[in-house]
Amino acid sequence: MISILHNNNYNSLLITSPSQPIAFRNLSVFSKYSRAMAPPILSLALPSETGRVLSIQSHTVQGYVGNKSAVFPLQLLGYDVDPIMSVQFSNHTGKLIVFTYLILSQCQIINLYMVYQLKYIAGYPTFKGQVLNGKQLWELIEGLKANNLLYYTHLLTGYIGSVSFLDTVLEVVSKLRSINPALTYVCDPVMGDDGKLYVPEELVAVYREKVVPVASMLTPNQFEAEKLTGFRIASEQDGQEACRHLHAAGSSFSTLVVITSICIDGTLLLIGSHEKEKGQSPVQFKIVIPKIPAYFTGTGDLTTALLLGWSNKYPNNLEKAAELAVSSLQAVLSRTLKDYEKAGYDPQTSSLEIRLIQSQDDIRDPEINYKAQLYD
Repeated sequence: MISILHNNNYNSLLITSPSQPIAFRNLSVFSKYSRAMAPPILSLALPSETGRVLSIQSHTVQGYVGNKSAVFPLQLLGYDVDPIMSVQFSNHTGKLIVFTYLILSQCQIINLYMVYQLKYIAGYPTFKGQVLNGKQLWELIEGLKANNLLYYTHLLTGYIGSVSFLDTVLEVVSKLRSINPALTYVCDPVMGDDGKLYVPEELVAVYREKVVPVASMLTPNQFEAEKLTGFRIASEQDGQEACRHLHAAGSSFSTLVVITSICIDGTLLLIGSHEKEKGQSPVQFKIVIPKIPAYFTGTGDLTTALLLGWSNKYPNNLEKAAELAVSSLQAVLSRTLKDYEKAGYDPQTSSLEIRLIQSQDDIRDPEINYKAQLYD
């Protein structure tokens, strides 16, 4: 004889029989019981004070880029984070490898040694993996919707490689805001760097015309800000004007804009801008960032995640949020550089994987070493 008893503490069934020892079996195999006894989603029933984030970004098995750079820091700062992988690769693709063919096309004479060097600097000679398309993204959203799991306080997006996927992301924004009109959409418009695009050209217009108007926070680098605004940034004043342009093109509510890296006359800056109310003159500031003689992967993804995390904790003080974000980032990079040197590796010979796990104290409770300077 078999007795089936529900165990409230374990949300499972206690099965006993003379020939079988006591065992707990997952409730889901008993379909007639599973719906009635489904456990609550605690991130919804007992939400954190900070929020619940849906993060749509790239993913690598090895290393820290995209969601691997964003999810853990946000969790350390107290957020529940649900990641969706726009791509899943074995390892990062490397910054310079994207430009290899552009560089080669401009060279009249090149030998195999030069090709090898370009690949070597990129960090890895190859990568494998899969790319999620817009239809697959929407299937995941439909699955969340079917189970009443689509309530989020924040949406975070990073690298997106196609127009169709970005169009689906815009549908996701609309769907999430139909459930929570107060949703904060933080967009890192990953398009390129150092004067070069590494996404299809047609994505630029979608970001400019469709994404900027619905984003709550934008975190472009200098090159991406130029693409979004249509004019060159050659001075701090240009950077301030680019921020004002993005405010004007932004949503009906006030938009936060942080140009995460601008190089002016050899000086690296972050320029931030926030409107107290839509249409008002924005408060603008800069943070001078020391240059580190190395290239690191995942820094933009980490920066945007930290800006989301801290700006939500200091909603009326973007300067403080940026100080905390920059201070955390620089601590992570300094530790990474020291660890590579400790391992006997020349950090200038390839891209470096950031030491995220080893830097968790600097993420959770950073010492502010970089201060914001307000513009007049």
